[in-house]
Amino acid sequence: MPSSLKDNLNSRYFEAANSLASKKGRQRIVAYVESYDDILFWRSVLSVFENERRYFEVMLPSHKKLERGKKSVLMNFLDNGGRRKAENKVLGDAMIACVDADYDYMLQNATAQSRQVLQNPYVFHTYAYAIENMQCYAPSLHDVCVMVTLNDHRIFDFQDYMRQYSEAIFPLFVWSVWAYRTGNYHHFTLSDMARVIDPGGFNVMDPQSSIDHLRKKVSSKVRQLQAQFPDNKEAYLETKESVKALGVTPQTTYLYVQGHSLFDNVVVPILTKVCNRLRMERQEEIQRTARHHTQKKNEMSCYEHSLQDIRQMLKKNMGYRFAPEFLHIQQDMQDFLNGHVQSETT
Repeated sequence: MPSSLKDNLNSRYFEAANSLASKKGRQRIVAYVESYDDILFWRSVLSVFENERRYFEVMLPSHKKLERGKKSVLMNFLDNGGRRKAENKVLGDAMIACVDADYDYMLQNATAQSRQVLQNPYVFHTYAYAIENMQCYAPSLHDVCVMVTLNDHRIFDFQDYMRQYSEAIFPLFVWSVWAYRTGNYHHFTLSDMARVIDPGGFNVMDPQSSIDHLRKKVSSKVRQLQAQFPDNKEAYLETKESVKALGVTPQTTYLYVQGHSLFDNVVVPILTKVCNRLRMERQEEIQRTARHHTQKKNEMSCYEHSLQDIRQMLKKNMGYRFAPEFLHIQQDMQDFLNGHVQSETT
């Protein structure tokens, strides 16, 4: 079946289902997301807007095929040319798309997909690069450690480290955005960026060493790009001011770099080492305070069975609820629903 016909049938199905419900019943709004991992995040966005008039159902774009990813979601709304404007109103009545921003937010309409994401009123995006960046929101990382280890001792300052990390990579981030906006990305790809901003070895007791090492790597790459594009100073400065105007600060750059690289190569390794120390600290406390061997054995067994997996806890982390990027998404949704209510009453 042609995708345009399938989309039309989907829209008509949801519209018909809503019309069959009592006028006092709740309207269902389907929110299509990219993958299973996105469902919890977008549920945390949308649940606050549910009331006696509406509810959301967050789902993947297809139940029949294993279609995943941003393009699959967007194809429920747009054809390859970004047309079908006349159908947007119908589709938007009961269907929205919720996607990672990736670099589409930074590109600011420089590509067809960026225009689709930023201009379609029924497409919502994360502002941060991806949901993984939100899960790695620095003020919430200590809470992740507590969920994993059941130890609330603050032995590491995540916020300070991620601030320094962001300040170190910010100059290179500006170069990366410039490269993708101007079509020069083959000279400096996201994969290149990810390799440079990987801090490598990390020591809980000496985190500054990894930051110093990172600054050296970034400086080296910046000098290379400056030599490769010697006439780019003005364009670089314009890009720098542009990304700042979009909400990126030198202190929060980590929220806008490639999400899975941040998750896998930066935050998980740090959490692993911090949580290992917190586990050892709790185990030593049990050994020190147990009155006899049996009590120690039982308490240790109970504690070890209560430990959680770091990656799973980080994926379930919702401490980003007060992040400016998250609040921005919610404001977009509020504006959309305000317009939706007004259209229903006119």
